[in-house]
Amino acid sequence: MNQVKVLFVSSEVYPFAKVGGLADVVGALPVELQHHHCDARVIMPLYKSVKEKQTHNLDFIGWKMIKMGWRSLYAGLYTLTMNGVQFYFVDNEYYFNFDQVYVEYVFDIERFCFFQRAVLDFLGDFMGFEPDVLHCNDWQSGMMPLLLEAHYKKYGYHTNIKTVYTIHNLKYQGIHGIEVIQDLLDLPGEYLTDELSIKDGAVNFMKAGIVYSNSVTTVSPTYAYEIMTDYYGEGLNHTLQRYAYKVSGILNGINADEYNPKKDAMIPAKYSVKDYEKGKAVNKKSVQEQLGLEVNPGAPLCTMISRLVDQKGLDLLLRVVEEMLYDGMQIVVLGTGDAYYERSLADIAARNPGKMCACISFDNGLAHTLYAGSDIFLMPSLFEPCGLSQLIAMTYGTIPIVRETGGLRDTVIPYNEFTGEGNGFSFANINAHEFLFVTKYACDLYRHNKPVWNKLIEEGMKADYSWKHSAEEYAGLYSFITGISIAEEKEPEKKPLTQEILDMPAPKKVSEKKSAKKTEVKKESEKVDPAKAGKKEEVKKEVKKESPKKETKTAPKKAASSKKSIAAAKKPSAKKEEASSKETENKEK
Repeated sequence: MNQVKVLFVSSEVYPFAKVGGLADVVGALPVELQHHHCDARVIMPLYKSVKEKQTHNLDFIGWKMIKMGWRSLYAGLYTLTMNGVQFYFVDNEYYFNFDQVYVEYVFDIERFCFFQRAVLDFLGDFMGFEPDVLHCNDWQSGMMPLLLEAHYKKYGYHTNIKTVYTIHNLKYQGIHGIEVIQDLLDLPGEYLTDELSIKDGAVNFMKAGIVYSNSVTTVSPTYAYEIMTDYYGEGLNHTLQRYAYKVSGILNGINADEYNPKKDAMIPAKYSVKDYEKGKAVNKKSVQEQLGLEVNPGAPLCTMISRLVDQKGLDLLLRVVEEMLYDGMQIVVLGTGDAYYERSLADIAARNPGKMCACISFDNGLAHTLYAGSDIFLMPSLFEPCGLSQLIAMTYGTIPIVRETGGLRDTVIPYNEFTGEGNGFSFANINAHEFLFVTKYACDLYRHNKPVWNKLIEEGMKADYSWKHSAEEYAGLYSFITGISIAEEKEPEKKPLTQEILDMPAPKKVSEKKSAKKTEVKKESEKVDPAKAGKKEEVKKEVKKESPKKETKTAPKKAASSKKSIAAAKKPSAKKEEASSKETENKEK
């Protein structure tokens, strides 16, 4: 069986370093791809936290000097294997010896310019791996398809490598001055044009990735369409329209081992779709006690686990949150982000003790407990490329309320009261009161229509949100752009249809058999069973007796002709039959 060799390039990978959903994707997708005829590996920077935690697991491969403008800088390569996937780490303490993944935007541009150049220099014999596909993610690796073309393929190196560029969030594009980038990446002027990599007078990493990659993917089909419009396109919609032939959307999945209420060790009570009512009740009580909320099993517990930024619809929530509390809901917000949103949520929570809690931090254990103990999950995002939180919530039996955008539209089916279909609730417009009314409607169903609510929970918990289907689509994409077939081989004993046709006997023999069969059929049809013939004769005689003379003038001729044919077939038996028929006639008279 053929295997496609894939190298994922990412700035963050779970469980080594995580800021957003990118880390979850690159941490889980390569693991699943191992089951779909792919040798998937990952390369990322060696951050300080990774070096400290994985010191005893890291193996040193070697080092190189990487040219960065007028400087030559050290780059080390380390590796380790986890969950069947080989991970590589690029080491340079000047750029990556920090506790956080992202430091400062201008410095981050330089850091990831170095990272991209180092990865390309390590490819092939040095790292012992020449990928068929280089899978780049977001702006931090957006220049790699261009660098591969300008520095390598142009001179006959890595000519067979194809590139896939995945856009996880179009808003963050990697923009910097032309002169600085030209110096750092040693790029000829022919690659720095408005058609190729320049946007509004500056180098745009994401635009370069879109133009030079063999395939562009986004993390949901709806988002792939949305980013080609003026509203969601972030200034790159015309570029995406020009290259629409290679743009596609593949939904993300979630880690089914980490997010599973039957096995989750972080929640107070485990449960499944068969006993979720009891399990969720225990977890809800634990949340209320832990966060100082009123312990009330009948109050709808609404949670939001998110980065606190405008993209996530925080302005909509702030506009109507006190009306929600007045309606009897309990609200918990977990996350960090913009200081304005952190302060505003904390102030509202302070004014409503026992009803609302703002947890301005990120606690993974608390997040799991909130997914398990909540009744409703709030996601009023202005835009959402895919979103994983709504998938996790449904896995734990928590009903999502979302705005119809991006991956939220692809994954949450709004409840239809006439057909009973759905696994959540949604609203279409960026409107705070539309969000409020949908949330009130959901709470009414929670309080007064338990059969409907339970059906929504079961629909969400029964669905498969794992990476299996997504990995199949990515494997198919890799096969398509590389030309490497990964289709399942057929069993040797089963011949293809064309071979069966070739193995059939020659046409002449077939026709002879058919003609022989026809002659046999004719012979058998000519033979007449004497018993049947006798019965026919009896019937004809009876008809002759009962019918009037005028109507049966031609009957004797027919009878005679039939007698002659019967006699020709077998005379003795026919005579016996005639004698027996005369005796019966005499008896009747």
